[in-house]
Amino acid sequence: MGCSSSSSQDKIHSKMGEGTFGQVLECWDRERAVKIVRGIKKYREAAMIEVDVLQQLGRHDKGGNRCVQIRNWFDYRNHICIVFEKLGPSLYDFLRKNNYRSFPIDLVREIGRQLLECVAFMHDLHLIHTDLKPENILLVSSEYLKVPDYKVSAKSPKDSSYYKRIPKSSAIKVIDFGSTTYDRQDQSYIVSTRHYRAPEVILGLGWSYPCDIWSVGCILVELCSGEALFQTHENLEHLAMMEKVLGPLPQHMLKKADRHAEKYVRRGRLDWPEGATSRDSIKAVLKLPRLQNLIMQHVDHSAGDLIHLLQGLLRYDPAERLSAKEALRHPFFTRDHLRRL
Repeated sequence: MGCSSSSSQDKIHSKMGEGTFGQVLECWDRERAVKIVRGIKKYREAAMIEVDVLQQLGRHDKGGNRCVQIRNWFDYRNHICIVFEKLGPSLYDFLRKNNYRSFPIDLVREIGRQLLECVAFMHDLHLIHTDLKPENILLVSSEYLKVPDYKVSAKSPKDSSYYKRIPKSSAIKVIDFGSTTYDRQDQSYIVSTRHYRAPEVILGLGWSYPCDIWSVGCILVELCSGEALFQTHENLEHLAMMEKVLGPLPQHMLKKADRHAEKYVRRGRLDWPEGATSRDSIKAVLKLPRLQNLIMQHVDHSAGDLIHLLQGLLRYDPAERLSAKEALRHPFFTRDHLRRL
């Protein structure tokens, strides 16, 4: 297939964003999507990592129901082209088109279960995704229902505020393995997109599988509330937001902060609000609720189980954070008598 817009069946659909590869185009016919990576050395290298990881995942994921399936890849005029199965919109795009309204809790449960199954599967293969976020989780189908929205929010345009979209199917697949890495000792370079970045990454303490689990926790909160949990672009503010939502960072982690991060710590605690860059920054932190309150605002039933699960996924110390397999055994996923009929 081509990517020229002259054919009636194939077309360049959109820029998929400025992700790991810089600008990425997405093209499709009825069955396939193609990612075209710019012919620059570092992007080509990341693309070849992605091809390698996708092929390995495909060999082990026989049903093809966890991660996006690679169909083929080829090198065209120095551009790496990766051919995928065609899927629906990302969770982020779905939220955006839905005026950032939250998903019903039962849908969050089904998406969370599949996401953790994918992460457990990758971790079993000694792979760490390192860039889990709503943009990298795609609904398999783009079909949705419109249902009345009883929590009409002030930020919705009037004409659409009485209805919200619910995906017809909860089936998801994880994409974008260009930053995926094998587990090695002492990896300390910066990984993850800012909002989903774990505290050990910011503090320069080295990271491993648990950094994916932290990202999953942030994603589940976002699906429940409609908005990213930590909306920040700066390290100290980010750590202060964590403390506001989750309580104080452990002293042993602050003490071990590397030379880049030690400036955020003073006398064994976070240098906040003294070190804040602006009053707006302090206000942004102060307005955040505690995790329990945030979830209670948005979730009607099974809130207690979800809060308990999130507290396990968002533990500061990566050694104490739940593994993906432990999380899947949590009552939030297993307690059947709480299911809505």
